[in-house]
Amino acid sequence: MNLLLTGFEPFGGSTINPSEQVVRALAREGLDGIALHTAILPVDRARGPATVIEAARRFQPDAILCLGEASRRLAISIERVAINLMDYRIADNSGQQVVDEPIAPDGPAAYFVTLPTRAMLEAARAAGAPAELSLSAGAFLCNQVTYAILHHLAQNQLAIPAGFIHLPALPEQAVKHYPLIPSMAVETMVRGVTAAIRAIEAHVPAARLQPALIEEHAYAR
Repeated sequence: MNLLLTGFEPFGGSTINPSEQVVRALAREGLDGIALHTAILPVDRARGPATVIEAARRFQPDAILCLGEASRRLAISIERVAINLMDYRIADNSGQQVVDEPIAPDGPAAYFVTLPTRAMLEAARAAGAPAELSLSAGAFLCNQVTYAILHHLAQNQLAIPAGFIHLPALPEQAVKHYPLIPSMAVETMVRGVTAAIRAIEAHVPAARLQPALIEEHAYAR
């Protein structure tokens, strides 16, 4: 399998991002049988989505998995939905704070991700990593990048499964917060993400479907 794996640079005053650490660890270690292509995305409303789309064009992967940080999550969170909304709680790394704007003015209200989320969940848990399914990727860059790549694939009729995983904070980030926030060791994250990737690998032939649009009055499956 030819996989594009992305993470994000640090943001919000932090000097580290768990998604970047996991991507770099997997790039160093490699995954047997998988051609792994990686990218670290800028936390920037324009350059973040553009970078993942350009990487997809360049590497022509069989699947795309994006990672990001959600510092108050208790577990590895496998996202199921990306919504057409930018509503930043904080400014991005370029100092822009977007409020109540669509990602794609002419795009659908949302997309379901097209990775095998249930299989990824079960694989991560079987590997000993706390994991959950999530129906909200928020409205910051993580959600924006997920929506942007799914929209790109849909607009270009590319049957490449794609999705997103949120990771908790690292222990070294958590100790700087009061009250304390949840954290997870990078080794546990790497183990969980590796298991999720193996689940993707096993399901790619069946998962190569067009992204499922969620219309304005859609249901959650």
